[in-house]
Amino acid sequence: MNNNKKLGFGCMRLPVNGNLKRTINSKVNVDEFKKMVDLFMSRGFNYFDTAYIYHLGKSEEALNEALVKRYSRDSFTITDKLPMFMIFTKAQMEKIFNEQLKRLGVDYIDYYWLHALNHGEFNKAKKLEAYNFIIQKKKEGKIKHIGFSFHDTTDVLEKIIKEFPEMEYVQLQINYLDWEDKKVQSRKCYEICEKYNKKVIVMEPVKGGTLANVPKEAEKILKTAEPEMSIASWAIRYVASLENVVMVLSGMSNMEQTDDNTNYMMDFKPLTDKERKLISVVTNIIKGKKQIQCTACRYCQEGCPANIAIPEYFSLCNRKDEIENLQEEYEKIIKDGAGKASDCIKCGKCEEACPQHLPIRNLLENIEGIVYYK
Repeated sequence: MNNNKKLGFGCMRLPVNGNLKRTINSKVNVDEFKKMVDLFMSRGFNYFDTAYIYHLGKSEEALNEALVKRYSRDSFTITDKLPMFMIFTKAQMEKIFNEQLKRLGVDYIDYYWLHALNHGEFNKAKKLEAYNFIIQKKKEGKIKHIGFSFHDTTDVLEKIIKEFPEMEYVQLQINYLDWEDKKVQSRKCYEICEKYNKKVIVMEPVKGGTLANVPKEAEKILKTAEPEMSIASWAIRYVASLENVVMVLSGMSNMEQTDDNTNYMMDFKPLTDKERKLISVVTNIIKGKKQIQCTACRYCQEGCPANIAIPEYFSLCNRKDEIENLQEEYEKIIKDGAGKASDCIKCGKCEEACPQHLPIRNLLENIEGIVYYK
């Protein structure tokens, strides 16, 4: 891993063809993605993160087209993940892993994680011997490094690390809004990794775009301090400044984001004490707005029987004071084929999948009241 370049390309929010933002759009704009890859690589960055479920499986295929077929294998690194939440038999692991190699067009994967472990998935992974599976693949040379991505409390994290010390890396959700959050426990999880000498890869540094679109008063503070720096750059620099973090993933969706991220991360400068104090002020402003802390990862939409556009509805609520006609925007999403918020049948699948542990069913009950009567 290139420790001089801490920026990784997250391939879960790639540019897409068409106006289908409400779904996990599988129609990746490969031509645009190629240009983004070229810029990213030309500026000395080479780490790409994908997963079996991103863009309904098309993220891996797009990475093959934009990167693998166009660059020498030793010039880049790829992280992929075994989707434990989709696996219920040992045979599935071999099948999915081989499918991933084929989709990516590679003979080996540089970094391979057990995806989105929590208490339940940890126990299932033990039962199915998933840890032994990836350890064996490493011995075979089909994986170079192993680890897991994680969404749960510190006691579960410590248990995993203790029981499976072979895991080399931990991928954590860390950002300045979640650093002291009681549910996400970013700081505490980070400190557990430090305790056991496990290097950290950061996901959701901008919290699904939340920290790129901060309230106006927070934006004014950051822009006054650094007029030329983007709002998102503060969030990425915050986590990249952590000593035990070796890579920060940014889910880039267009050339503008790729250019911005690579520009300030080429010659990365850690936050100063003064800048950290500004971040603290901004954090308090954002928390005071009491926004829905959705990262738009869309795990909640997998298997939703009513096809409800949960992230889009939460985004409308968070931006209700900025949107002139909230009702019109809501109905546009429905016209595009999404279920209404009121179509929720309370099955709870969304809450089981949500890494942020949001009370999604209760929040959906309030959507139409906000949209029609704000």
